[in-house]
Order: sequence, then C-alpha cells, then structure tokens
Amino acid sequence: MTVPETIESAVPGAGSVTGAAAPTATESGVGTGGDTGIESGAEALRPHAEHAFADELKALAAADDRPRPVRWQLSPWAVATYLLGGTLPDGTVITPKYVGPRRIVEVAVTTLATDRALLLLGVPGTAKTWVSEHLAAAVSGDSTLLVQGTAGTPEEAIRYGWNYAKLLAHGPSRDALVPSPVMRAMSQGLTARVEELTRIPADVQDTLITILSEKTLPVPELGQEVQAVRGFNLIATANDRDRGVNDLSSALRRRFNTVVLPLPATPEAEVDIVARRVDQIGRSLDLPAVPEGVEEIRRIVTVFRELRDGVTTDGRTKLKSPSGTLSTAEAISVVTGGLALAAHFGDGILRPADVAAGILGAVVRDPAADRVIWQEYLETVVRERDGWKDFYRACREVSA
Repeated sequence: MTVPETIESAVPGAGSVTGAAAPTATESGVGTGGDTGIESGAEALRPHAEHAFADELKALAAADDRPRPVRWQLSPWAVATYLLGGTLPDGTVITPKYVGPRRIVEVAVTTLATDRALLLLGVPGTAKTWVSEHLAAAVSGDSTLLVQGTAGTPEEAIRYGWNYAKLLAHGPSRDALVPSPVMRAMSQGLTARVEELTRIPADVQDTLITILSEKTLPVPELGQEVQAVRGFNLIATANDRDRGVNDLSSALRRRFNTVVLPLPATPEAEVDIVARRVDQIGRSLDLPAVPEGVEEIRRIVTVFRELRDGVTTDGRTKLKSPSGTLSTAEAISVVTGGLALAAHFGDGILRPADVAAGILGAVVRDPAADRVIWQEYLETVVRERDGWKDFYRACREVSA
C-alpha cells in the first residue's frame, strides 16, 4: 500500500489530503449553541463556558482587532483578557475567570498558538479543569471535545471506536467509524481536552504520541488516516498528587509544554476566588448573595491555609497537616453547602453552624489521624482566637 488515504467523510468536517479547509465552528455547528441534549425551554444547571459567557466572548470578538491564529475565535491577547478580566473600550466588563499570575495565562495561550500541546499541572483544586474549559471556549468556541481520564479509559476514547451493528453488517467502513473527541478536533481544527491524563493507563496515554508529533491519526483498518488541520491543539490536565499512578513517558511529556498552576499566593486572593465562584454557583441555585457570608469565607480560607501550610498565619504556632489537600475548590464546596443550609434551614445568612460540618468533612479524611489533628487545631488555635467563639462551638458540636 502506498501513502494512506486521508479520511474525508468518516469525521464530520474532516479535511482532505489536498488541504481542503475544514469548516469553521459556525459551519460545523460546534460552539454555537448546537444540540446540547437539553429539552426546549429547560435551563442547564451548569452551562458550558461558551454559553455561560457568550456575551463576553461576543464583545471581545467585536473589539478584537489583533491577529488571530487560523480558526481561532479570538486573538491570543483577547483570550488572555477573557481569562484574566478587563474592561473593553466600549465599557464592557470582562469578568476574571482565573485569578493568578498573568504570565501563566500568557504562556498557556501562547503554547496553544504553536504546535505544542499544553499540560496544566498542579495540586487538586488549582482550577486546572476550569482554565482548560475556558481556554477551549475562547480559542475554539467549543469546550465540549473532552476525554475524561480514568483508570478504565480505553484507547478508543482517544482514537476512535466502531458502531458494531454496522461493523458486523458491512465490515470496517467510514460509516461504521465512531470518531473520538480528539479525532473530531483534529479534523475540524479545534481544541481537544484530556482531563486527568495521569489517571489513564500508560499504554493508552501513548496513543497521543503520534497525534501530537505527526499531527495524524492512522486508521489501519481502512488503510486511511485523519490529518489534523490548522487550528488543532490539545489541552491536558494532571495533578501533582498522582505521581506514581501512571507517570507520563518521556516521549509523551516532550510533546507537551507544561504550565504549573499554583495555589493562590495570598489569603486575599483565595478569598476573592472563593467568593467569585460561590457567587456564580449560588446564582444558578438561587442561594443567598455571597456578601452576606464574606467573613465566614475568610475564616474558612484561613483554616484551610493554616492546616495546608502547617503553620498559623502569624507564624507563631506550627501545626500538623491533615491528609487531604484542603484546596480552594474544597473551600468553594464548603461555602456553597453552607449557603444552601442557610437558605433552606436558616435565615439566609451564612453562619459558623452552616459551615462547620463541611469543614469537618474536608479536613478529616483519615478518621484516625486527621481527627486528632483537627481536635488539636481547634483547642490550640481556634479556641484562643478573638471573634471565633461561635465558630469554635459549632465545630466542637459537629466533631463530638
């Protein structure tokens, strides 16, 4: 057999070997409010980023007069502005999606404008998935081309599968082939996402090597291949705690530019992140406004940071750290749960009694060791703090 034939019809919008352009996101129905599987008139519990922030993306596109890479919805500058926030010349306010060092976002965006794939690395709860989704939404107008990594993720999830009814009836054919999200992204020049890459078995991970290095996906059953068209790239996420689970091979790691997302640098930054995200979640769930609970948010962030760092804020008392990560994401979960309690079983104002159980659940992951650490922290730190008496009593009550 000579050079493999390029698939033109197995994947919607696939480019041809002669270089025919793939359709844009609008032409292919991607990222433009296509079929979401939601009944007409129903409101999605959590809209995809490109839908939730459609007005901001539209305003950025209208104001964006900078060069855009092929098939990008926005220029790299506009993508960074979308993530970091800002005010456009017409007065439109772009809300921050990520609160952190600007250079990290700029490096991530620039990576996607090259032929290098992007690996977002960090401890759990550092907004890797959140950043990945918003990058894909801003770059391609579609954040849904997603492969969720687990210990059971098969090779077909990254390459392609088969419609077995058609396969048994007619044998291998273009019509029987079921493209993966990565294959669809390659053929349409969009951004694919792979979540929790290090949880995927090593042999399945290495399926990406040819895709990322040769920009092609062979389909040997048909003697054909799918070639990536310009605009294609891939964002993967992995967390530091998964080292030793399924470490990336050196060959695969070389195909990525790794960007490490740090924990928030200051308590103020973390409080801001928690408040913003809880406010967004709360609006979708009709929960009380965040300003009513800012003091409790600040208290939760303080507790999490001190236990995470192993030292009190003033640096005077060293602490034992529990086994959990106590990440910003967990703080968001505790506050959201507390607001729900306040709304449905309280007066709508977030109080210590509303968050105490959530904090206990976040801190005490190991019932034996972590419970001792938590009790010690309550008695040596929380009990002695001015203004924390109600919080101490609430935590003692749920810990009894």
